[in-house]
Amino acid sequence: MDRIHIVVDAEEKARFRQQARREGKSLGAWLRDAAREKLEAARSEVRIDTPEELQRFFRQSDAREKDREPDWQEHRRVMDRSRVQGLDVT
Repeated sequence: MDRIHIVVDAEEKARFRQQARREGKSLGAWLRDAAREKLEAARSEVRIDTPEELQRFFRQSDAREKDREPDWQEHRRVMDRSRVQGLDVT
């Protein structure tokens, strides 16, 4: 078994340790789990390098998504409504 030493500031270490305790883990176990999650997320990223891969991605997306994609005008209405609702008019 190897060791890895990392440098973190005291505040960051305290936040890490607090979260580890919340999850019922040691700081080391929590950091190992976080690193494994990061590796898994990187492994599952979609990488598209060729036109063929892009076409395959679209075919897979079309097969997976069953709902209708809203048209642009519908998207605009949603965005405009969001902007208006976010305004704090006095």
